[in-house]
Amino acid sequence: MYAVEWVLLVLGLFGLITSSIFLGMVLVGARRFRHEAINQDLRLTERPAFLPPISLFKPLHGDETGLEANLRTFFEQDYLEHVAKFGATAQVDGVSRVEILFCARSRADEGLEIARRVAADYPEITSRFLTSGAPWAANAKVCSLAVMAKQATHDLWVISDSDVRVTPDYLRRVVLPLADDQVGCATCLYRGVVVRGGLWSQLEAVGMTIEMSSGICADSLLEPVRFALGPTMVTRRTRVEEVGGFESMADYCADDFVLGNRIAKNGHKVVLIGHAIDHMVLQADFVDSIEHQVRWMKSTRFSRPKGHFGTSLTYGVPFGVMVWAGALLLGMPLLGWCALLGSVLGRGIQAWIMSRYVVNEKRVWATVLLFPIRDLIGPLIWVLSYASNQIQWRGETYELVDGGRMRRVSQQVSHPFAAQVVGK
Repeated sequence: MYAVEWVLLVLGLFGLITSSIFLGMVLVGARRFRHEAINQDLRLTERPAFLPPISLFKPLHGDETGLEANLRTFFEQDYLEHVAKFGATAQVDGVSRVEILFCARSRADEGLEIARRVAADYPEITSRFLTSGAPWAANAKVCSLAVMAKQATHDLWVISDSDVRVTPDYLRRVVLPLADDQVGCATCLYRGVVVRGGLWSQLEAVGMTIEMSSGICADSLLEPVRFALGPTMVTRRTRVEEVGGFESMADYCADDFVLGNRIAKNGHKVVLIGHAIDHMVLQADFVDSIEHQVRWMKSTRFSRPKGHFGTSLTYGVPFGVMVWAGALLLGMPLLGWCALLGSVLGRGIQAWIMSRYVVNEKRVWATVLLFPIRDLIGPLIWVLSYASNQIQWRGETYELVDGGRMRRVSQQVSHPFAAQVVGK
């Protein structure tokens, strides 16, 4: 007679236990992250400063909301000011110490036009504009990275997506871990920032800010970082060449994970930088936002299948709702309300700690209020990630196969690798 009610209660209590353990791991991981971030801040003031020549990679694909503002933040770095302050040369082999390379599929790409316009305002920085032609592999972004790798002047590379914004000290901070020769790659967390849209965009941004960062902090207690995050990947030319170059990753969806994972397997450290950047949320409505988040989760499902499956045990509020429903039906309202309110409070504490001490979120209390709602819909996105192996990316359909490789469904890829420099 009470079978369903008891199932809800027992499963809910089990989930509250697992999600509470996860919450504890997040808090401990956040404390460790904060400690390391403080140490990195101290090293940033050491003399002599670590200011190596940098080639910054920016793959582009058309115009997108806020692109010009995003790109300007990379030109407005204080890196060259510190180079001059400490007496280092501003140019190396006739190229500025910070070189920015842009790459798109064609000369007429709107994003490339915007990059040219922005670069014209900063003549002291060497800017190069490249084209990759039609994608010769499934991942068009990696095709562009392969082109930029062949044209880069400097051997330390900072690879960054087009939909992020950074502070003036960004470059100094992200290259700092590479002062240690044992470090093969560095990466950093990010905050979701809504460009346009309402509640659904806000919830996606909160997921980026809290859920993703929490998972990484908790995972850091179990094993060293063995992946990179696409918004910022810092490495050296030799490290990329050792793992087969970008060409060997061009059929993977999660190319950032593959790059960091291969470098780690090669015996080099992957470091999580104690600095967070802004990741712009461009999906405005419910459908676009859910599709974007499901695509991310599908990628994780193929890259880290065990970890992705375990994510189902980390959502506290849905399990709190299950206990609440089961307890009320069984005549135990006090247990039900305590479980529900406790789960919401736990997610609020998680959001507050991560916002204040890990990603430096500016809208702390809005994030605290929104995260329990994001936690409630998390299982829906997780379930949808198992619904099929196909994803939509930039208007094309791909199928994910074992290991996270992509296979284009809508069109066969048969273009040869080609690069063309179209301006400086």
